[in-house]
Amino acid sequence: MPAPKILVFAGSIRTGSMNGQLAALAAKEFALAGADVTRISLLDYPMPLYDGDLESRSGPPAPAVSLKRMIEQHQGVFIASPEYNASVTPLLKNTLDWVSRVRDGNEAPLAAYRNRAFALGGASNGGYGAMRSLMALRQVLEQGCGALVIPDQIAVARAGEAFDEMDNFRDEANSKRLKAVVKSLIEFARHYA
Repeated sequence: MPAPKILVFAGSIRTGSMNGQLAALAAKEFALAGADVTRISLLDYPMPLYDGDLESRSGPPAPAVSLKRMIEQHQGVFIASPEYNASVTPLLKNTLDWVSRVRDGNEAPLAAYRNRAFALGGASNGGYGAMRSLMALRQVLEQGCGALVIPDQIAVARAGEAFDEMDNFRDEANSKRLKAVVKSLIEFARHYA
């Protein structure tokens, strides 16, 4: 059975982002678990704020088309979501909205979100570990986009202290949770390989 292809990215492009660290560690764990991993940065997919008039005039921006096609090349997607004001970042929401508007030929709407599995993780300095952003992101993906989001997820609390100098988790509990998410996403993704 071929290794499932897993796409990993963070909903933050800030230098030193804790969710960037989480995405990097997740990519490493997916590779160790035998997946074919691609890690990207949303910095490489700049998009204007979603605007229906802009879409009517010009269609989706080229980075949205590129990202949609990138997602479709993978059977699984792991998103590390920061928390802004108890929800997802504007960057991540805008990205997901633009990708939802891209259609190639006569394909059905929301094609990038279908026929693949999504897994969520989040890291924050607070005690909730970005849990509220994960709930909001799950709602956007499942209800808004019709995506399959696996039940397993990881919320890393007090993330400023969670990583060691090698960008691994200091805490075995976080390490076990991430490995469980990785294993589960790979199993779900195999159904789409």
